[in-house]
Amino acid sequence: MRLLTALLFFLTIFAAQAQQQRIVVAQDGSGDYASIQAAVDAVRAFPLERVEIFVKDGVYREKVVIPSWKTSISLIGESKENTIIRWDDYSGKGDINTFTSYTVLVQGNDFRAKNITFENNAGRVGQAVALHVEADRCVFENCNIIGDQDTLYAGVDSSRQYYKNCYIEGTTDFIFGPATAVFENCTIHCKKNSYITAASTPKGQAFGFVFLNCNITASNEATKVYLGRPWRPYAQTVFINTQLGEHIRPEGWHNWNKPDAEKTAFYAEYKSNGAGSSPAKRVPWARQLKAKEVRKYKVEQVLAGGDGWRGE
Repeated sequence: MRLLTALLFFLTIFAAQAQQQRIVVAQDGSGDYASIQAAVDAVRAFPLERVEIFVKDGVYREKVVIPSWKTSISLIGESKENTIIRWDDYSGKGDINTFTSYTVLVQGNDFRAKNITFENNAGRVGQAVALHVEADRCVFENCNIIGDQDTLYAGVDSSRQYYKNCYIEGTTDFIFGPATAVFENCTIHCKKNSYITAASTPKGQAFGFVFLNCNITASNEATKVYLGRPWRPYAQTVFINTQLGEHIRPEGWHNWNKPDAEKTAFYAEYKSNGAGSSPAKRVPWARQLKAKEVRKYKVEQVLAGGDGWRGE
């Protein structure tokens, strides 16, 4: 009898653990939790298996943190257009600064997001981050990342991030940071005359920002946009097979009034196309890559690191 009781006890525990591998968030009370943060908080520290948090359609007005000990979480929205995480902090609001202005902060490794809109709707009030990612081996697929200045912070030099089929919009330096990040088949939308990227790639890091087969679009307000400027001296940003609208300035890149950065930053393109493609008019310190040089920019090679991660 005791053996049977013990067996039933352990079966109950195993069943509960299995059920916890998928958590449902719904504002109408039909899920396990009504807020995304509550669902994240419910995940055990360092789970033994991947945990899926499925988020039903709705506007979730909350500031969400995925802590470093909440690893292997998949945040899956019901639909990209209607599953929205929104907040409105910005630098200068109380004691908020650029790095604490995020709507969503990801610190837990092996995070994945799909069919989610990450939005900072503070408006044009300065730095206001929608998505701040400083974890390693993170994947964002079919997501919207919406804001104005400093929309996406790809943070910390040890972080590898993969953005696939995403839409990212902003005004100034709206993709910035030191991480190794690949943007594949993404739409990058410029909202005013400014700069798309501000990489701060550390010296010696093999890759910075890599854009593969992306489409760079613009609002009517944006007619003179730079591809990037170096936040730090060894910034790396490469555009490969990218469609560039006529809003891209012929010179392409800016040195941020740091002439010495022209010697250390690595800014390059390969087969850019569209009205904004002007290889002959680019600044002399930028590069036009050769076919043999492009081979190393395959997703699995850029993201490999020391553990052979392939962005999967």
